[in-house]
Amino acid sequence: MEDKICFDHHRALRKAFDTPWPGPEEADITLKHGPISLRIASHDGARITSLQAYGYELLRQWHGERRAFQYGCFPMVPWAGRLGFGILNFKGNDYALPVNKPPHALHGMACYTPWEVVACGTDSVTMQMKLAAPWPWRGVVTQKIDVTHEEVRLRLEIHSSDEDFPASAGWHPWFAKVIGEEGSKQLNVHFDADWQEQTGEDELPTGLRTSMRPGPWDDCFGFDQGLQTRLEWPGKIRLEMTSNGKSMVIFDKQPDATCVNAMSQAPNAINISPEVVSVQSPLIIETRWKITPLA
Repeated sequence: MEDKICFDHHRALRKAFDTPWPGPEEADITLKHGPISLRIASHDGARITSLQAYGYELLRQWHGERRAFQYGCFPMVPWAGRLGFGILNFKGNDYALPVNKPPHALHGMACYTPWEVVACGTDSVTMQMKLAAPWPWRGVVTQKIDVTHEEVRLRLEIHSSDEDFPASAGWHPWFAKVIGEEGSKQLNVHFDADWQEQTGEDELPTGLRTSMRPGPWDDCFGFDQGLQTRLEWPGKIRLEMTSNGKSMVIFDKQPDATCVNAMSQAPNAINISPEVVSVQSPLIIETRWKITPLA
């Protein structure tokens, strides 16, 4: 069954994160409420391809040179960020997962696994993805996206069909650094994390926590009481991001976009302090993006 529904570029993504990618072609879902509208491509990793608010596009858009992990906003499940050396250790057993950015496995399976739209209205959609090979356990991931007149609300649930397993989850949005006319002031990201994860030479958190250091960043930050951060495009838009997830990765080393990723835990923490999903206890992470005009 998997071979019948898995495209060649999906298979290629398991082997190389920078494989050529066809993009969303066209989004099949549009959500709108007042001044906020989303376009979503369920067949392209359940990805938000466009987020427009008060006349501005806030996400970096697809074009022909983009790769699978380089545009819009996609969910990361059933692991988020880097999985060290493509090995998941659970209850003394090692499970190998596709190493698509050697030496690590990057960003989960959402971008190369089919999603089904199970409910859709004018301002809400629910999509599902079945967990199967190469993931060692059976389960279902649900993503629900809602739009209100002032917010975008995203929710991920990871459910087990039978056995317990570890998991982590989050979102990977590429926010445009400049919105509106050319020459506008760039995006500023404001937050006060409780710690910054120390990163080793292997690009994985070491498990040690440090005080915040200045950017530019490709780093993970932690929050005792849940994530809170504020994105501001001066004179145009403020986006206040909150989440029950306690980790946030910021990647701001590209000239045209900044990633601000809400996550249930730090990259590779699934191997160190795993959150365990059982039939009775799914993993649930939510984030809210409150959007306010500044002019």
